[in-house]
Amino acid sequence: MSNEYRAKVFKSGNSVALRLPKAMGFEEGDDVTLVPHRDGSCTVWRDDQAAAVLDNLYGAFSPGFMAEGRGEIEQDERDWRTPARDTAA
Repeated sequence: MSNEYRAKVFKSGNSVALRLPKAMGFEEGDDVTLVPHRDGSCTVWRDDQAAAVLDNLYGAFSPGFMAEGRGEIEQDERDWRTPARDTAA
């Protein structure tokens, strides 16, 4: 089991900030990714560790994950003769 650390959330301007203990190994200026989960927990990692995080997530799937494929997915027919229009103007 990993160590447990306590942290303090405080107001910083019009935002809130999370003060992390130095023992966690983050340094000033580190770029991080923070992912909130539905249960209220969150995951944080340094951006330069993103490949390792992805590798760990891939290894977390059960051996039979998607063994039967994705199943049938209905999609509308597309007219490939006309160029797509950007409607976000």
